[in-house]
Amino acid sequence: MAEGSLITEELRKLIGVSGEPITYKVEEGAIQRYAEAIGDLNPLYHDVEYASKSKHGRLICPPGFNGWPIKGQIGALPGGASEMMGAFAKAGAPSRLLDGGIEFEFFIPIGAGDVLIATSKVADMTERETSMGKTMFITTEATFQKQNGDVALRSQATLICF
Repeated sequence: MAEGSLITEELRKLIGVSGEPITYKVEEGAIQRYAEAIGDLNPLYHDVEYASKSKHGRLICPPGFNGWPIKGQIGALPGGASEMMGAFAKAGAPSRLLDGGIEFEFFIPIGAGDVLIATSKVADMTERETSMGKTMFITTEATFQKQNGDVALRSQATLICF
């Protein structure tokens, strides 16, 4: 670790560590409300009859919507990332955070009736000097698996800490 680095040995130990899985339930009404909220008029997201005649056989989720965490997990970040945030703070990460963006990789459609299990892990931490001073970039990865074990989605998010 470089002199004065934001990335402490305690933080470095978090790389590769996974949070507790979070279970998501995907419901027709939630899909429809989300699609309406983002202004996406695709009938695969709105029209149950149309979607039932499609190759999917049901409503599917617009990209970016994966259902809602089940009761008791509401407010949790995907795949246990809430726990990770607590671990970052405990290990001495700077307390000022910015969302550095998220990238998605879609494998198979997610639709009404699916149950997803999301697990996140800390993938990497880097540090560099920015206009805000020493700044740490934490990359997390989340994998969303369907009830049958198939991977439906992976995401990679960046947190900017300074």
